[in-house]
Amino acid sequence: MECMTLKPIFKHLFNLALLALLSTPVMAEIIVKDGFVRVMPPSAPNTAAYFTLINHGEPTTLVAVSTEIADKAELHTIVTENDVVKMREVSSLELPAHGTLELSERGNHVMLLGLKSALAEGQQVTLNLRFNDGQTLELTLPVSKAPVAGEGDDHHHHHH
Repeated sequence: MECMTLKPIFKHLFNLALLALLSTPVMAEIIVKDGFVRVMPPSAPNTAAYFTLINHGEPTTLVAVSTEIADKAELHTIVTENDVVKMREVSSLELPAHGTLELSERGNHVMLLGLKSALAEGQQVTLNLRFNDGQTLELTLPVSKAPVAGEGDDHHHHHH
């Protein structure tokens, strides 16, 4: 009689395990490495976020960023025109298959415009990235004066 009671329980557990396995990616497609948000003087209305995206999957395109701490978050790049370095908003940034997209102080980056309050060093900022296929990635970055590199603690985030 005990065997008859356990059989439906094991069947239910097997189905749950199978469903969990099928709905969870085997490995993270995109991971975030060495990111930070630049600390600025309290009077500064804007700042920037820098990080590296490493793609272990198919090519994708970063098309939008949002955050609760600023009125707007925009994708920007740096261009040189007539020997003058300028910052320009771009509509998207490509993330190649099995490649890297570096957002740095010297190139592509995320501008956080209209900060709702001053950011303090050590504070954590959450950014929500949206890709052209509709998938999103949430990441949390420290507020810092300089890159937080070499700590050996890569930030692993899963595509949702």
